[in-house]
Amino acid sequence: MSHHHSGELPLNPSEARRVRAILAALVLPLLVATVVGLLALWPRGETPIGSVPLAGTGMTIEAGEVVEILGPDGDGGQVRVELSTGSGAGQVVPVQVPPEIMANGMDVGDGLRLMFSPDAMGTGSPYVFWDFERSSPVWILVAIYAAVVLAVARWRGLAAMAGLGTSLAVILLFVLPALMLGSPPLLVALVGSGAMLFLSLYLAHGVSIRTTTALLGTFVGLAVTATLGVWGTGSANLTGAGSDQSLILASQFPNLSLADLLLCGIVIAGLGALNDVTITQASAVWELHAANPSLPRRRLFAQGMRIGRDHIASTVYTLAFAYVGTALPVLMVASLMDRAVLDTFMAGEIAEEIVRTLVSSVGLVLAIPVTTAIAALLVSRAPARDRGGHDVIGPVRPSSAPPVTMAR
Repeated sequence: MSHHHSGELPLNPSEARRVRAILAALVLPLLVATVVGLLALWPRGETPIGSVPLAGTGMTIEAGEVVEILGPDGDGGQVRVELSTGSGAGQVVPVQVPPEIMANGMDVGDGLRLMFSPDAMGTGSPYVFWDFERSSPVWILVAIYAAVVLAVARWRGLAAMAGLGTSLAVILLFVLPALMLGSPPLLVALVGSGAMLFLSLYLAHGVSIRTTTALLGTFVGLAVTATLGVWGTGSANLTGAGSDQSLILASQFPNLSLADLLLCGIVIAGLGALNDVTITQASAVWELHAANPSLPRRRLFAQGMRIGRDHIASTVYTLAFAYVGTALPVLMVASLMDRAVLDTFMAGEIAEEIVRTLVSSVGLVLAIPVTTAIAALLVSRAPARDRGGHDVIGPVRPSSAPPVTMAR
């Protein structure tokens, strides 16, 4: 029995053609549908992005730094700010700060964004607190994040960040403008999600049978999420109109269905977790096969699902914890009301997140056995992983080193 040092299993030309045919039959229709959808729904003409002015006529947003805190008063507190932009750059001016901002921390040296109103000159300070300046700490965190990812994951981490960047570009260049111009939100979500999946998965993990397995499993989970989302939002009468942002959107886009926009958000929100479980599950099956290439498909699937069940057990509460962590203020306000606990959870804004979490979780859980089954089907036809972690499709090139013969 002989083995090559490269760690690959031989794959003859006919087997390679069969693998390519299976993958092409499954993936090409999805790719074509995504491209056609992008072309059909791509926003044309001027979009409303940036059409609403940030400040009133004649008003500007200026920057400054807190140099002195004068202390709280009945209306909040007053600080002195040295201006760094605008016609008053270099001057130190008094600025009134809302009480909730003062109560939660303001220090000397904090950067502020101030609204300047020329009409207020002569009647008091023309500068009003607008927000904090956060650019520096956020960019520092971005640099730390990039450095850690590159240090640990190296080139794979760089590829993952490139996939993240292209996915954000899809959101900014396609999804948001298309929604603003009145395209059907569900179609926009499905097409945009498909584009993000192709770009992020293949950029981050390379073009291989393993990545394509995860891609197919993710598409199945996405379809389940969209189907359940349509039913869940409709049957639960979720309107998507429970927040201040929704009221602003309703006034700016009277023809936009907020319920459909909610559904769009549910579909897109499930992508990250879906990518995680499908890539992990496909890798698990590949590693099981590499450890014991003689495993039949049924046992490979069974052992893969043992890992998958642990993954399901952890992801069941992952999405729920993510929501609870971001919605603590909403939950606290809702708990103040004198009503039954069940009624509290059935309130519109909370019910939306519950439905979002349940729908995404069902799609995520079902994607695991689907991905495992596809991986078990394809991995027995695929070559073993080389030492660099890539799959080879096609005839194996001869190794530079002679084969090693192992006696039984």
